[in-house]
Amino acid sequence: MALSTFFSATIPPNSLTPSFQQISILLAYLVVIALAARIFVTFISASKQFKVPSGLATFARFFYASFLKPHSGDGAITGQQAALESFYKAQADVYDATRKRLLRGREDMLGLVAAHLRYKEDKGAWMKKRPIWVDIGGGTGYNIEAMQAYLDVPTFFAKVYLVDLSPSLLEVARKRFDRLGWDVEIVCQDARAFRLENYEMAKSTNASVSSLGSSWSDHNGANSGADLVTMSYSLSMIPDYYSVLDSIPSLLSSDGIVGVVDFYVQSIVEISGRTYTGGSFNRHVTWIKRVFWRAWFDVDRVGLEGARRDYLEYRFGTLKTVDERNYLLGGIPYYIFLGTQRGLVSSVGTSPGYAQDFIESLDASCTESPYLSPLNHRADMFQAVEKSIPAELRSKAYQCAVINLSSNLPLPSMFYQNNQRRIYYDDTLKKHTQFNNEYIYAFTWEDPRVDHRLLNIRSDDVVLCVTSAGDNVLDYLYQAGPRRIHAVDLNPNQNHLLELKIAAFQSLPYAQVWKMFGEGRFPAFREALITKLSPHMSSQACQYWLKHASIFSSSRGLYETGGSRHAIKLTRSLFWLLGLSNDVKSMCNAKTLNEQQEIWPRIRRVLLSRALHWTVVSTEWFAWKAAGVPPAQRRMIVEDHRDQVDSDLRGEAIWEYIVNTLDPVVKSTLVGDDNYFYLLCLQGRYSQRCHPQYLSNRAHRKLSQVGAFDGLRIHTDELQEVICRIAPGTLSHAVVMDSMDWFSPQDSQAITQVQALHRALKTGGKVLLRSAGLKPWYTAVFEKNGFATRRVGARMPGTCIDRVNMYASAWICTKLPDPTAANYDSMMLPSPTLSVHSRTHSLEKIEE
Repeated sequence: MALSTFFSATIPPNSLTPSFQQISILLAYLVVIALAARIFVTFISASKQFKVPSGLATFARFFYASFLKPHSGDGAITGQQAALESFYKAQADVYDATRKRLLRGREDMLGLVAAHLRYKEDKGAWMKKRPIWVDIGGGTGYNIEAMQAYLDVPTFFAKVYLVDLSPSLLEVARKRFDRLGWDVEIVCQDARAFRLENYEMAKSTNASVSSLGSSWSDHNGANSGADLVTMSYSLSMIPDYYSVLDSIPSLLSSDGIVGVVDFYVQSIVEISGRTYTGGSFNRHVTWIKRVFWRAWFDVDRVGLEGARRDYLEYRFGTLKTVDERNYLLGGIPYYIFLGTQRGLVSSVGTSPGYAQDFIESLDASCTESPYLSPLNHRADMFQAVEKSIPAELRSKAYQCAVINLSSNLPLPSMFYQNNQRRIYYDDTLKKHTQFNNEYIYAFTWEDPRVDHRLLNIRSDDVVLCVTSAGDNVLDYLYQAGPRRIHAVDLNPNQNHLLELKIAAFQSLPYAQVWKMFGEGRFPAFREALITKLSPHMSSQACQYWLKHASIFSSSRGLYETGGSRHAIKLTRSLFWLLGLSNDVKSMCNAKTLNEQQEIWPRIRRVLLSRALHWTVVSTEWFAWKAAGVPPAQRRMIVEDHRDQVDSDLRGEAIWEYIVNTLDPVVKSTLVGDDNYFYLLCLQGRYSQRCHPQYLSNRAHRKLSQVGAFDGLRIHTDELQEVICRIAPGTLSHAVVMDSMDWFSPQDSQAITQVQALHRALKTGGKVLLRSAGLKPWYTAVFEKNGFATRRVGARMPGTCIDRVNMYASAWICTKLPDPTAANYDSMMLPSPTLSVHSRTHSLEKIEE
């Protein structure tokens, strides 16, 4: 009870003077408080006599040392060491026991750096020498012992150094390593003064200087220096953090890794406009939390100001960045940072032009893209990067690289990754944030079998396609293996999903890949993400999946996530409520079409219920949020229905469209044998008998090979933005799915994109598009801009266009030699479609 509350409760309202009895009670109250405090202090002192304090004593000593004990050593004469000892000496032997829940993220940081070191080992990095690890501010040595869960510390590292300024904590570390029998060099020294050459044999200090940035030559040569430097909750406790961070580049080898985990508070506004941070997902901390946590930690001399992290990101190139919250203790914000030397230096040579060659070669593969000249960059820098550039066009990534280099900033994070297939994008732009960190499609609806038959993709082709869930991208790579694929999606999360699938193929055995994407459930996903998948992913994708790791460990699984989950969950819930689960299971296991058609009427009564469609399915909200059908595409469906039956009822149009989709599928395809699209919707997973080709064991053997994805570039942007950056006449095929249905006839988007496609495609190059309309309005736009158009599939009532049968028509638009000479007879066009009244797979029977 607070004193003010005590007085208000014991003194009568009309009395100004407390009585003798009230004073006696108050004195007794104060005595009790004093005795409790004395007992607490005595308990603390007594607990110090025990080697292994009890749980209560442990946390009591932590509380006393952190919040009650007066601190000393803040003066200029005594220095930082005295200040640290004042704080840590009273709790050194209980430090590890009390920090397990407070200092979250340490194991994750160690797991991430260990995964990257393993990746380098697999590439032959440690054939000549074993790596060296320096742990700055390592205190009790907890991190070094914890690393044993990921790497065999005594055999993997040639030498491990623990650098700290607190003798009390280092004494605990000595006992730890004596117990383990490990040879760890313990250094009680200011991190600013630590020099590795004082402990290691002198090595050459000749730096490899990039022609793109001579100021980035403050690091060691390719084979000297530490290979790993870590800082675990120590950066926030170093007053002069600038000089410590400035000293690390000279301590680190040219391709060494920096791993940091620490507290932070920061607003998203503080990082706006930065192109090198590796992502801003979950970084923003609200103003009230920024004020509270900064004030709270300031009591213990822990600095949470954003400048510490800002300078860390400025000083190093970003490999991975993760923003998390410790919700067990009130949502304390903390971050994990993995970085490397920000200058691009080859790990196998000392060529001074390596950085320039690397950026230019990467740019040439991004899309054969046009170069947008940055404004106000230095003339000498411009000459340096342009001196050997041919006449091809430049990419956004190249543009950003030039601007950063001319401003003495690190390059975008993509340049430092182990692979550069994910092209730079600004994740703070509204066009990306509009998706609210959610993908729409967990699997791809378009049938790739049709794409192969219509396009006949060859090994020397350059293909542009929409990413969606990435299934068809992987199918193209497996079955055709074109020279280049440009996967494009405006939704960053769809590309995160594709990156995850690629990383799984590159690092996991087939059984685990199948669990993730065949069954959609993998309980050990988070561990696999940190220790296996992370080196193959961009910073943004890695952080996204760390935040959403529960998807694969939940009972729902992958295929009940994304925007399309609403339709799938609604359908499966209705089956369960109406007792149709056994019928659904029987349909998935049906061996013949006749058996399947006997079961279908019972399921059809639910799926195609008019009441359900009028109340839910036919609404605009459900069409967009659950089925991914935008208003413009929905209008096309309604207009086609009106032309056929002279009716303006929108609910009737949507109902008829779904009937014409599902009934022919059941009649023409065996769901459990060859139609994995609907099998997945019905049971939430694929089967070993029915699944996409990319999930076969044979596909895994091919796609897990080194270099299997070297020809893939992943763009997070509008189709138009990517197409217009492709060099003229270089694109073989463009698979744009139904994306043009999203355009309005009143806008200029369609004509702009068609003209860009005409410019980028080779003569005879094809655009494959699908549409919810039988005769989409934009086919005329193609014809007016140098394309020959042909409808290669049309879905009429009772017909099945492909295994999905979701679209009313499919079209091939072929680039003519001359926009003014559209001669259909002279073009190599697909054969005419089958009759629209055919009840077979009309698209699949077209000659190649």
